[in-house]
Amino acid sequence: MTTETNFEAAFQALQEVIEKLENSELPLQDALALYERGKALSSQCAAILEKAQLRVSQLGEETAAPFAEDQD
Repeated sequence: MTTETNFEAAFQALQEVIEKLENSELPLQDALALYERGKALSSQCAAILEKAQLRVSQLGEETAAPFAEDQD
């Protein structure tokens, strides 16, 4: 995986980690390693979503600006 993994790939990997944790009788060390991986993937997904939300918000402001000027 590249450092700039897309959301879909990171989310799919997170789902796989969750499934393994839920459906396996793993040794504690393996479970902890998977949990840490899951936390990292969760943080990565959250950061990607936050970045996308900010971009959508900025785009909304840019498209609303011409209408605001017309109303003055």
